[in-house]
Amino acid sequence: MARRDLVSVGLITGAHGVKGEVKLRSFTSDPKGIVNYNPLQTEAGENIEIVKLRPRADGFLAILEGVTDRNAADALKGKELFVTRERLTEPQVGEVYLRDLVGLEVWDGNNALGTVVSTANYGAGDLLEVRIGAGGGNDTVFIPFNGEFVASADLKAAKILVTLPEGFLDEDE
Repeated sequence: MARRDLVSVGLITGAHGVKGEVKLRSFTSDPKGIVNYNPLQTEAGENIEIVKLRPRADGFLAILEGVTDRNAADALKGKELFVTRERLTEPQVGEVYLRDLVGLEVWDGNNALGTVVSTANYGAGDLLEVRIGAGGGNDTVFIPFNGEFVASADLKAAKILVTLPEGFLDEDE
């Protein structure tokens, strides 16, 4: 299955205790709703099933099918959890799956800026990583994916229209 057909819904961030529980961060709109997508899969195609989920300050503690000791839980640290795109509901009007933005052209008014190469969220909100220019160089910039910076995202036209503040793209001197 192509990576493009998979949508990330969670991440195993570590082991907890000695009985195989894992720390889990959910990326679903209702974080506890991640269990509704069982079975989940890793990028390598391994199936992971959440048996029990309980909240904690920075996510959840989860019991996974077949994971019964700390060594097995430790082996899962850093594994991203995916579902196939067809298992997801269609986004509501005005919503998008961030994964669908990768590959779209980014424009500031009538000026082409570049292409979205990935999305990220480091805790303060969603970001678009945009490769600047059409030459395929390595220069990228992060643009907040919010109403202050993004005027529209049109999946059919494969285009994102942004409104950047003056000096946003200026290099530090």
